[in-house]
Amino acid sequence: MENLQSAVDTLIHSSNTLFILGGAVMVLAMHAGFAFLEVGTVRQKNQVNALAKILSDFAISTLAYFFIGYWIAYGVSFMQPAAVINADHGYGLVKFFFLLTFAAAIPAIISGGIAERARFVPQLCATALIVAFIYPFFEGMIWNGNFGVQAWLLERFGASFHDFAGSVVVHAMGGWLALAAVLLLGPRDGRYRDGKLVAFAPSSIPFLALGSWILIVGWFGFNVMSAQTLQGLSGLVAVNSLMAMVGGTVAALIVGRNDPGFLHNGPLAGLVAICAGSDLMHPVGALVTGVVAGALFVGCFTAAQVKWKIDDVLGVWPLHGLCGVWGGIACGIFGQVTLGGLGGVSLISQLIGTALGVVVALVGGFAVYGVIKAFHGLRLSQEEEYYGADLSVHKIGAVSQD
Repeated sequence: MENLQSAVDTLIHSSNTLFILGGAVMVLAMHAGFAFLEVGTVRQKNQVNALAKILSDFAISTLAYFFIGYWIAYGVSFMQPAAVINADHGYGLVKFFFLLTFAAAIPAIISGGIAERARFVPQLCATALIVAFIYPFFEGMIWNGNFGVQAWLLERFGASFHDFAGSVVVHAMGGWLALAAVLLLGPRDGRYRDGKLVAFAPSSIPFLALGSWILIVGWFGFNVMSAQTLQGLSGLVAVNSLMAMVGGTVAALIVGRNDPGFLHNGPLAGLVAICAGSDLMHPVGALVTGVVAGALFVGCFTAAQVKWKIDDVLGVWPLHGLCGVWGGIACGIFGQVTLGGLGGVSLISQLIGTALGVVVALVGGFAVYGVIKAFHGLRLSQEEEYYGADLSVHKIGAVSQD
């Protein structure tokens, strides 16, 4: 019997390790989606920079999260013998890998907002600070119960803040951090003339669409594998993600009047919004959540660019910041049993947790980027911006005419 139990335990641990490793690889692949979404959206003179930022940011994020961030969030250090940290087939190591891909999504989100005029090295410095300190602070508070906030919400309102896959913890955090950076940077040269918006057309709709599709596919690893064990696997999460993605697509297609940029960001808006409550909602609730997110993205992106003159190149604040906030709130609405959900969620807790995420992101964003701006500078010179970050920073263009 002891041998049988040992064999069962081995099978469970190895299966869970393989399961979460699959999720980590799928979310890792999403970073190619972030890269190509930015490559297709920016002007051709900034395509190399977009690719270089995403890969470099991921490397810096890994170091910052491995040595500092993961310890701040979960109290786990890997500065122990390999025999110790490889327990249970290395499940703890692979869990770190999976959660790292979430942490690294933060600078990947920010990258799209500050594109075409941000300096390269200062952004890498900001990435290190955000992934080492700002993001893990809030991540640990929500997903590890640090500082007693979740316990207080549970006691006071009957349920803690629920964010299954990171509508607020990852996406809203990234979007509101990006807003701080975008505001401190200011708009691109020539973006506004006599108070009116000047259109900067995307360099490649095919690359933009490719990035969107890579993100869509990888998102099912992002959401479904957030269960982190095979025992927690739920088909409801997969179908809710699908319905929210479709809802966001249809809404963006209609509200965006067939614009391909809006169309290919619509599904991402729906997927951002469904992360929080994908394990609780009925698929119809997920569909409504996605529809609202798709329309919200188009409306707020247009308002931000035209009315508020916020030059957020990829629209990461409306896409991740605002749709992430909507996702946290929607979880508290459509997660209720009366609306077909599984229950166990409080709308008040969702409002408080979501607001807390926005505050942490804004304060952290203005602190990090404000300090870097004051001491080192954030922005390319006017001449460097004119010639493009590809030639100014990397000394090579995206294409050769030879």
